[in-house]
Amino acid sequence: MNDVIIKVSQLTKVFKDITAVDHISFEIKQGEVFGFLGPNGAGKTSTIRILTGISKPNQGSASILGFDISSEMVRIKKYIGVVPEISNLYDELSGLDNLIFMAQLYGVPKAERKNRAEALLEMFNLYERKHSLFRTYSRGMKRSLTIAAALIHNPKILFLDEPTVGLDVMAARSLRNLISNLHKQGMTIFLTTHYLEEADLLCDRVAILVKGKIIATDSPARLKSANQDQSVIDVVFSNNVTPLINQFADALPENKITAIDNNKLRIYGGVPNKVYHNLCVIAHDNGLEIESINSIKPSLEDAFIKITGLSPNIMRTEKGKK
Repeated sequence: MNDVIIKVSQLTKVFKDITAVDHISFEIKQGEVFGFLGPNGAGKTSTIRILTGISKPNQGSASILGFDISSEMVRIKKYIGVVPEISNLYDELSGLDNLIFMAQLYGVPKAERKNRAEALLEMFNLYERKHSLFRTYSRGMKRSLTIAAALIHNPKILFLDEPTVGLDVMAARSLRNLISNLHKQGMTIFLTTHYLEEADLLCDRVAILVKGKIIATDSPARLKSANQDQSVIDVVFSNNVTPLINQFADALPENKITAIDNNKLRIYGGVPNKVYHNLCVIAHDNGLEIESINSIKPSLEDAFIKITGLSPNIMRTEKGKK
């Protein structure tokens, strides 16, 4: 995890009067899942297109496995697998034939093609449908086969562009499990997503991208921790405590107290140990039992809002929708 496998410096891409990628710099280490997190139009796909040789940058530089993307892309393509947002497989071919064809394109020896294809079909739980035409697959199955095709030549790095867009909840969960398993096997993965939960679940580190600029880079845990202003504690009592709100407020003047339900309070700020002590005193004095006390951890959504100043709703908008 210490070896830098992708290095990007001041990368820039301009389309007419729009700067899609604005002087971004970052590094990806071997074996990590690195996420590009940002709303649609932030520059995520444009960055992947540059790094995989589909598009050329206007400025800046990048290297993959020590090879320069500007002059050594042919060599780079031997070591990377690319899963575009829209599948590049063929409707008129079966799942097995699609994988064999992709193996041929990648130069996999003929004697190995079918075995590799069938092993991947097993891995992605598609073996029973290997002779079915690609067009008959569900969205989730199509996405899985597209990832399998990108792995047919045993790449060192996998580029995934919005892998779960348009999938139902179960298909998205299944695909995230597959990505997690690839990570456990040591695969380096560059993932773009606008799903906050997905980035939190899958990524070792994320770069938050807004209007072509990287505005923060760190692990989801550190981003969440660094952007928590105050402690948040939920307390559930055995009885209705709303008549005692003023008593709680007097005992905890440094805190903001909100009633979530008749028997549940949320307490913001202060020193947790002091809050716990005063809660116990008030509960004892009023013959109440405390059923549970939980510290609420900040979410990546909370961190995103604080870092970007944007509404989380902008991240929930699918591409092409308002």
